[in-house]
Amino acid sequence: MSADRARLFVGLDLPGIARSALVQWRANHLSDMAGARWRLIEPEALHVTLCFLGWRVVGDIDQIAAACESAASRPAVELSLGAPVWLPARRPRAIAVTLVDNRHRLSGLQRAIADTLHAGGWYEPEARPFLAHVTVARVGKGEPVRAAELPSPPSRALLYPAVTLYRSHLGSGGARYEALHTVQLGRG
Repeated sequence: MSADRARLFVGLDLPGIARSALVQWRANHLSDMAGARWRLIEPEALHVTLCFLGWRVVGDIDQIAAACESAASRPAVELSLGAPVWLPARRPRAIAVTLVDNRHRLSGLQRAIADTLHAGGWYEPEARPFLAHVTVARVGKGEPVRAAELPSPPSRALLYPAVTLYRSHLGSGGARYEALHTVQLGRG
């Protein structure tokens, strides 16, 4: 892709305690699964994707960041770690952990950001409903994996503090994420 385009997404940042809990859960349960070679997501890269924008013109980044700023000016969201889920369900390539959104604040935040970015022409909403989840590991390319039932990680309600516009740099070892603009939730 040319230098004047960037692969972008908007993600909800995880508090440190949630990252640690996910890393510990993954270490305890994925290492026991025979036959799968896992590509673990780096702890600092764990996030909840709210809107994947794909390849966008670099010159639009400031406008996209401003749109995120206006759409995300709402209270911090309180979430709990939920059940593990295999993605996609039929031929799993990744394991993720869902997030429990009892007050529906995350789904409201995601919808507000999606609507604002769609209105600006930077995002095409997905046909499938939003699934709040954190991908913790991906299966090695070409490797079969049998979806096994796994216990949920220990959880307690935590405030999720920020939304970030990220640039995704693709590479042979997986994507590397660069934070371009962060909006702190709970300011208003």
